[in-house]
Amino acid sequence: MKKYILFDNDGVLVETEPLYYEASKRALKEFFNVNLQFDDYMKIMTDGKGVWVAAPNASQKEIVIAREQRDVYYQEYLKKEDIAINDVHEVLNELSKNYKMGIVTTSRRVDFEIIHNNRGITDFMDFVLCVEDYPKSKPYPDPYLKGVEVFNAKKEETIVVEDSQRGLISANKANIDCVIVHNQFTQTQDFSTAKHKIKDLKELLEVLPSF
Repeated sequence: MKKYILFDNDGVLVETEPLYYEASKRALKEFFNVNLQFDDYMKIMTDGKGVWVAAPNASQKEIVIAREQRDVYYQEYLKKEDIAINDVHEVLNELSKNYKMGIVTTSRRVDFEIIHNNRGITDFMDFVLCVEDYPKSKPYPDPYLKGVEVFNAKKEETIVVEDSQRGLISANKANIDCVIVHNQFTQTQDFSTAKHKIKDLKELLEVLPSF
């Protein structure tokens, strides 16, 4: 019987992943004349590496400057693009009647706050863990282990909701059941080890009682 839900953020609760890719792609082209292909980006993300590995000859100083500009681009996109995902509030409202919920994201806190400003999603959550809140990011198990710890929950009472292979690997390494929600951006990734795959967040209401 599941009592706790740990949600990934990007691609599950809000549609931000394409914007991060575009911001990274733009900075790599601008600073290093690197054309970051989508398939290469997805592999980098799955491995949990920074996009700057695509510019192996760049100095650390150059990377710092490029990263700062990428973050500027990303925040600009966040403030002007529609990142809402259908039915999220309705689903979370229904889930909140029977489950305690938290968000475990690899986003920086400053970006997360821009994303969720006046969005109402965090009102349903007991806590939010950002990349600053645990030692190693996904695909390491640290983020979800920290989530279970904050809940003071047992792993078998907890379920993770993800949309990426990197997040699935993190949940698997933490030995926590993971449901993958379909996202067009990550659809080519390997989700064969997921406990369940759903077409949208609303379907979570149907499958959770079966765990």
